[in-house]
Amino acid sequence: MKSASFILALAIFASASSAPSPSFAGNEEIWGTYKLISSKKKFLETGEVVNTYGGEHPAGYITYGKEGRMLVLVTWDGRKKPQDAFKTSIEERDALFRTMFAYGGTYNYSGNRVEHHIDISWNETWSGTNVIRTVTRDGDRLTYTTEPYADPQVETAGKMAVQTLVWEKVPNP
Repeated sequence: MKSASFILALAIFASASSAPSPSFAGNEEIWGTYKLISSKKKFLETGEVVNTYGGEHPAGYITYGKEGRMLVLVTWDGRKKPQDAFKTSIEERDALFRTMFAYGGTYNYSGNRVEHHIDISWNETWSGTNVIRTVTRDGDRLTYTTEPYADPQVETAGKMAVQTLVWEKVPNP
């Protein structure tokens, strides 16, 4: 009887430890790395659509891990590469900092919505915050749409906009 109880307990432990935790249920649908294809902002009052992150070709990757953690790095189109990484001026370093973002944390995915719970970022004002996006899937592409927000850019400050980012899954090497 003891051996049957032990085998039953072992089977229950093995099945519980191999299954994703309930807090990450559904996340397996987006596990992997995605490359940023485009990022556009639409102003709600006029319908005008503009490229974000410096132009038509920003660079970026977002990775979702099986354990429920994520990382993202985006750099603007047209960033200037310094001649020497160790001899950059304060102005060059400032320009590089202002033309990127990066953060990491945990995530939850529910099929049409993803939540990023940021615990580390390139800009500490983002650490401890949440980013929520509506998600549309089309094959290997994820399209993220923001809720309407007041644009923080100097030239368009306060105008209501939504942003759309298109990510494409990177094939395994």
